[in-house]
This record gives sequence, structure tokens and C-alpha cells, in this order.
Amino acid sequence: MTVADLGPTIITGTGTDVGKTVATAAMAAFARLQRVDVGICKPIQTGLAPGEPGDADEAARLSGVSRVLEVRRLADPLAPETAARVAGLPQSTLDELVTPIQEWLDSPGDPSAPGRLDLIEGAGGVLVRLGTDLTILDLAAALEAPLVVVARAGLGTLSDTELTVRAIRSAGLACAGIVVGSWPAEPSLAERCNLGDLPRLTGVPVIGRIPVGAGKLSPEEFARQVPEWFGVDAGAAQP
Repeated sequence: MTVADLGPTIITGTGTDVGKTVATAAMAAFARLQRVDVGICKPIQTGLAPGEPGDADEAARLSGVSRVLEVRRLADPLAPETAARVAGLPQSTLDELVTPIQEWLDSPGDPSAPGRLDLIEGAGGVLVRLGTDLTILDLAAALEAPLVVVARAGLGTLSDTELTVRAIRSAGLACAGIVVGSWPAEPSLAERCNLGDLPRLTGVPVIGRIPVGAGKLSPEEFARQVPEWFGVDAGAAQP
């Protein structure tokens, strides 16, 4: 996987709890090994009180990234639109999210780095509402950013992932790759076959496989192992 050419990139998923945060950390750590200047952004964090480490903080801890942005936080563990409504707070708007993110993207980076990669992690899947009639697809369009889809390994992932990629393309956006967010140590036949079926059905390459439990590794061990997760055989089926 070549990450230096991606620029601002949206990390989305086929649903909730598919491993987006650890996949974001893995992409960031892999890019840092290539001396790329990396930043991590979470437009809206839900389910945490002020001061608690959020998804962007966890991805930064694992990857060693220091350039981090969280735009908004909502306390209830709900979809952002619902969390704002339940709390009686104003809904997020596209401008309110894009403006600080664009300023962050425009900030000076490391001039000695051979490239720059800014990873922007969404919430849930591509159609989860960040605000009224506002999804991560709208944010990607406004930022002119491609998306990377984090998918499950097992049964059901083919339909979920193909639907997600179709939604991305229907919005006129590019899907840069698929990352399997939690790859088992002993994959089943279905999981092994999915590695070949995912790119065949979506037309998008599987660029990485993050092993189960990767988020529990120390940052040092995480960085040491991460090249194996983005190997040239990441999408090779082994039925």
C-alpha cells in the first residue's frame, strides 16, 4: 500500500465496531514508517465525557502521531444526530465541520517529510447522520477526499461492503481501498474466501488486514508488526 499519495483520506466502515480506530492507527503507523507526515482527525466523537481520551487520541497513541484534531464531542453513545437531539444541542452542519478541518489541513506540515497523509475517521457507516441530512459522504465531497472502507472479515461482509462501496460511488466519490478491521489468527474458509471475493465484487483492492487484538499491543510492537498487515498479499484468497 502506498500511503504518501493519498492526501486527506476519510476512514469509514461498513458499520459500527468494525475496527475503524485501530485501522486508522495502523494506516498512520505504516505511513510514519515511510517518514510521511501524518495527522488524525475525528470530526465528531460520541459516547465520552469531556477530557476522556477519544478515538483520535487512541489512534494517535498507538501510531505515535502528534497532529490530532477532534472537532465536536457529544456525551451520549449514539449516532451524532441522535446524540445532539437527545442532549437538546444544535445539530452539526457541514460548514461547522469543514471549516476547522480545512484549517487543520492547511496548517504547515513537516517540510522534510516526503509526503503528507491526513486521516479523518467517521462514525459508524457511510450513511450514519453526523447532523440533519449530513453524512460522512457529504464531508468527503466537501474535502474532495477519497474513502477507505473498514470491513468485517466473516459472513455478511460481502453484502455490507458492496453496499458501502456502491453508496460511495453513487455520491461521485472514490474508494481507495478496503481494510479488514479484525482478522482472526485462524481464519475460517469463509473469511479466507472473502479476501478474494471482496475485490472481485466491489472492484476495490483489499489493502490491509488488521489482526484481532492489535489495539492491545504497545505502540512499539504495533509499529513493528504493522508492515505485515499491509503486505502485498493482503487481498490474496487462501481457500
